[in-house]
Amino acid sequence: MEQENLLLQNLDQLHTTVMGVERIRRNLQISEEDVVAWCRKLIASPQAVIQRRGKNWYVLTGDCRITINAHSYTMITAHREKLE
Repeated sequence: MEQENLLLQNLDQLHTTVMGVERIRRNLQISEEDVVAWCRKLIASPQAVIQRRGKNWYVLTGDCRITINAHSYTMITAHREKLE
């Protein structure tokens, strides 16, 4: 729980690269102009499950899994999860 709060407390530092924006748009099949803001909203939602494993944060919310570097708060990628 304490680790989860660390990511939520630093959501303002969340960012990604130009290539990251395109990768996230493609993988999630979204057309959002501000991908970072869109992801922040998902991460901050009460339904989000946040885990830290090694050097990355993994956020699972709905059918999306977002991977974030834990040191730089850079969004690396995001994928749709197959719901069973």
